[in-house]
Formats: sequence, structure tokens, C-alpha cells
Amino acid sequence: MANNISSALNAYQQALGRLGSKLPVEEAKPAQSDFKEMVTDALTTAVDLSKKSEQMSVQGITGKADIQDVVLAVSNAQMALETVVAVRDSAIKAYKEIMSMPM
Repeated sequence: MANNISSALNAYQQALGRLGSKLPVEEAKPAQSDFKEMVTDALTTAVDLSKKSEQMSVQGITGKADIQDVVLAVSNAQMALETVVAVRDSAIKAYKEIMSMPM
């Protein structure tokens, strides 16, 4: 069991090392005061991550990508989707609460 954990940790460290050199460096953006822009940016990011995940999956199937990169891309897309769904659910809940308030 300890061997499996240590080999898993080593694999994650290797993936992190490879990923560290591939991460894009984003320049600081000015503070966004517009809620619509914030939501649009979040949705665009989720869609981009989903597309990248699909591309990495295809590359993994054809043997052109490392399995760790594929798993990482799919995990990132899944987390982005879960975040979008959670925000959507919160917005719907808030809307329902506002609509149920007496006038």
C-alpha cells in the first residue's frame, strides 16, 4: 500500500513539473466591476477547458499525449463544469427567493 502511495506521489510530482513549464502566465487584469463580464469570462474559460480536454482525449487515444496530461485536462474541465453548475444553482435559488418575497 505504501508503495502505491509513493508511486502515485511521484507521478503527481512529475506531472506538476511538466505542467509548471506549460502554464501560461496571465497578466494582471484590472478589477472587473461588471457582473456580466465576470460570468461571461467564467463561462468562456469553462468552454475553453472543455475543448482542451476533448483535444487531449483524442491525442491520448491516438497515442500522441501522455495519460497524465489527459487526466489533468479532463479534471480541469470537470472542475470548471462543476463550478458553473454550482453558480447556476445559486443564481436560480436566489431568483426563486426574490420571486417569493411579498411585495
